[in-house]
Amino acid sequence: MKIEGKSVYSGENVRLILAEGRIKTRESIGAKKALPWLAPGFLDIQVNGYRGSDYSSEDFTPEQIARITADLASSGTTRHFPTLITGAQAKLEHNLALIASALEADPGLRSAVPGIHIEGPFISAEDGPRGAHDPAYVRDPDYDEFSRWQEAARGLIRLVTLAAERPGAVEFIRRLTLAGVRVALGHTAADPETIREAVQAGATLSTHLGNGSHGLIPRLKNYIWEQLAADELCASIITDGFHLPDAVIKTFWRAKGRERIILTSDVAVMGGRPPGRYNWGNIRVEVFADGHLGVAGTEYLAGAAHLLDHDIPRLIRAAGCSLAEAVDACTRIPARFFNLPGSSSAPEAALQPGAPADLVLFGFEPGMEHLEILRTIRAGRVVYGG
Repeated sequence: MKIEGKSVYSGENVRLILAEGRIKTRESIGAKKALPWLAPGFLDIQVNGYRGSDYSSEDFTPEQIARITADLASSGTTRHFPTLITGAQAKLEHNLALIASALEADPGLRSAVPGIHIEGPFISAEDGPRGAHDPAYVRDPDYDEFSRWQEAARGLIRLVTLAAERPGAVEFIRRLTLAGVRVALGHTAADPETIREAVQAGATLSTHLGNGSHGLIPRLKNYIWEQLAADELCASIITDGFHLPDAVIKTFWRAKGRERIILTSDVAVMGGRPPGRYNWGNIRVEVFADGHLGVAGTEYLAGAAHLLDHDIPRLIRAAGCSLAEAVDACTRIPARFFNLPGSSSAPEAALQPGAPADLVLFGFEPGMEHLEILRTIRAGRVVYGG
C-alpha cells in the first residue's frame, strides 16, 4: 500500500510504502502539492464504551468490541484500552473473559487492543470523587480478586486505577507494581501524605487529573496539587471543553511538561447518543444538547462523549502547544508509558521504515473544532476512509 501525507513532526511531504503491517520505505516527495497531515494512529488508554456499546454492561458481547473499535477508527484511533469500571466481581470476570476470548480469536482486533484498564472498584465512596461509579460496588483493594480478574483476562490487564486512601491500597500498589501492572491514582479523596505514600509504593499515573474530585477542596493542601507536583506521575487529561477549563489545561501542561501528559477521551457508552436521560447500570446519566455527559440532577460529569479527534484541537488551543505535541500526547507518550510499539524517544521514528503501519491522515487548520479524519490504517490495513 502507498500513502502520501505531510508529517506532523517535520512538515515534510512523504510517501510511505506499507507491507506486512509495517512501514517498508519512506521517501520525500517535495512540496509540489498540498497533502493531508500524516501521523501515527492515536492510542486511547481509557475507553469505557461508545454509541450504546459498553465494556462494563451486564449484556456485553464480543461483537461490541468490533463495533467500538470501528467507531474509534473514524476518529483516527487505532489502538485503545477497553476500560471496565466499578461493578460486581462476577460481572468483571465475565466481561474480561469475553474480551480476552474475542481478542484471541481475531488477530485484527488484538492489534487494536494492547491492554485492558480497570477503573475501580477500589475507589472513593464519596460523592464527587466517586464520579458516576455505582456506590453499591465500591470496595477495598483485594489482590486475590485482582488475580481472578487477571486470570480471566489472560494477562491483558495493564492498568488499574484506584483511590490511594482505601484500606490496604498502598500494599496493593506495591504488589501490582511487582506484577508488572501499572497503577494510576484516580477517583481519590486522599490527603497529600497518602498520595506521596502511593507514589513511593509505585503509582505512576494520575487518571483524568482534576476530574473525579470534590466540588470544593482545600485550596493548597489537596490531592490535585500533590499529584501535579509528583514528577513520578504522568497525568492523563480530558480536553473536551467540559472536563477541564482551558486555564487548568494550560497549567497542567506547563507543570507536568509534554513528556508526562497523556491525552485520553474517557468516552462512555452514552457518547454519540441523542440528548436525553439514560440508565447506565444503576446510574441515571444525561446527554446534554452540547454533547457532554453528566450524572442526572448533579454537577458531576459521567465520562465523555467526544473522541480524540475533538480533544487534540482543544489541547492545542488551551495549552498553546503544537500539533505535533498534541499528537504525541495520544501516541508516543502513552506508548512509551506502557512500553508498546511506537514508543521511541524520537517522535519522527513512528513514521520511519520499520515502524508499525498504524497511521492516520487528516485535515487540520488552527481554529477547527475537530480534525477531519480522512483515512485510518491499522496494521497496514485501511479501517476507516478510502
